[in-house]
Amino acid sequence: MTKSDLIDVVAKKAHLTKKGANDAVEGFLDEVIRTLKKGDKVVLSGFGTFYLGKVKDKQVVPFGKEENRQTIKGHRVVNFRVGKPLKKNVW
Repeated sequence: MTKSDLIDVVAKKAHLTKKGANDAVEGFLDEVIRTLKKGDKVVLSGFGTFYLGKVKDKQVVPFGKEENRQTIKGHRVVNFRVGKPLKKNVW
């Protein structure tokens, strides 16, 4: 499913115009991004939880060549933990 497909479904189920559904989906996504940027988690009951994780600095040696050792800087990543109802219906 693409974002466009989601907007079509929201418009149909909520009896909205495509513009209204687009605004609703964009607003939802903007709020999720804003919340994650602050470092908070987004909990959608029955669906799952989006939260930030941290990846530590890593040393990698490509193709086993010690002289080409590189460091990958630590960074933040978005993780998703599946809720029980979603897991029950999908698995």
